[in-house]
Amino acid sequence: QVQLVESGGGLVQAGGSLRLTCAASGFRFSTYAVGWFRQAPGKEREFVVAINWSGDSTYYADSVKGRFTISRDNAKNTVYLQMNSLKPEDTAVYYCAADLLGWGPSREPRYWGQGTQVTVSS
Repeated sequence: QVQLVESGGGLVQAGGSLRLTCAASGFRFSTYAVGWFRQAPGKEREFVVAINWSGDSTYYADSVKGRFTISRDNAKNTVYLQMNSLKPEDTAVYYCAADLLGWGPSREPRYWGQGTQVTVSS
């Protein structure tokens, strides 16, 4: 059974920090690109950040550059998202995703988590 389980979401004040965790199981995590997407109420899902299989290459959406940091621990089958300097516009459900070949504008990741709510108050 393939699973991606997010945790660490919650309520935080603007300017604060939060760390999300995604625990993977049921597939060869260490060979997969992984990343995070988010979806705010009334808006489409958007890409946040991705990291390659070895952790030495990352891609960030412009909206989070300099504030968010993705990392992974292949020994623990886990990916993290450290979020600093949070803004109210960061409020969304955050989803962990993974795919052997990565993804792009015409292709979505194969595996998805259930999401975790992040709410940033002003």
